[in-house]
Amino acid sequence: MTLVKLKDFYPNSHEDSSNVDDIKDFDVYTQSDEKIGSVEHILVDGKSGQFRYFVVDTGFWIFGKKVLLPVGRAVIKHSDRRLEVKGLTKQQVEDLPNFDDLEKVDYDYEEQVRGTYRPAAGAVTYDRDSYNYQQDPSLYDLNDRDHQSLKLYEERLIADKHKQKVGEVSIGKRVQTETAQVAVPVEKERVVIDRSTPSAGTVVDPNNVNFGSQEAVRMEVYEETADIHKEAFVREQVNVSKVVEKDTVNAEEQIRREELDLDTQGRPVIDNRR
Repeated sequence: MTLVKLKDFYPNSHEDSSNVDDIKDFDVYTQSDEKIGSVEHILVDGKSGQFRYFVVDTGFWIFGKKVLLPVGRAVIKHSDRRLEVKGLTKQQVEDLPNFDDLEKVDYDYEEQVRGTYRPAAGAVTYDRDSYNYQQDPSLYDLNDRDHQSLKLYEERLIADKHKQKVGEVSIGKRVQTETAQVAVPVEKERVVIDRSTPSAGTVVDPNNVNFGSQEAVRMEVYEETADIHKEAFVREQVNVSKVVEKDTVNAEEQIRREELDLDTQGRPVIDNRR
């Protein structure tokens, strides 16, 4: 349970002079009208902002000692700018632990404070892990005849956002077949035999003529053939990523707020503080 000072929980509380923080500096009296000090700070619940303690500076009453006063033990009288504490004795104040540092206020410290204010008879043992302030209504409850309250509600627009799936993009690939044509020029060799008759009267020496049957002329003939095959190449590369585009959504709604209607009769004394 975390406690914070009212001015830290509501940093703008001083902008309104009629704010509840004016309780600070109120004088604190016993029911026998004996002044015991003044309110130096107000401590509230760090989560809910509910009043928990008044920090009372006892001044010269107890040699300048500062103590915590549970809000349920005090009657706030705005018109007189004072707090009246029910059943508080000087001995109780002397028994209370001194308040000098908010950081030192833990469960054990608060239990020492509560134990001083709780009735001696019928004392109850509380579990530190499950304790909550509602278990001590006499110390923290302001909604009794001395602290009647009326809650005024108002509506507020709460802006929030959440992420939802609006679509999906699936990227894959498929095989498309088509017929490709290619022309390859090739060469083929042919043997050309050109036969001619020598002119008449050409004389050849018989001794130089070989009439053997083994004489032959050989010539190799070549031709080209087309070598056509398929190879795979990277034609295109596709990279897939996402980008975030920012936009602002404007909304407008009718909201309600409750205001206080004050109906008075006779001549009551009213100290209307906001």
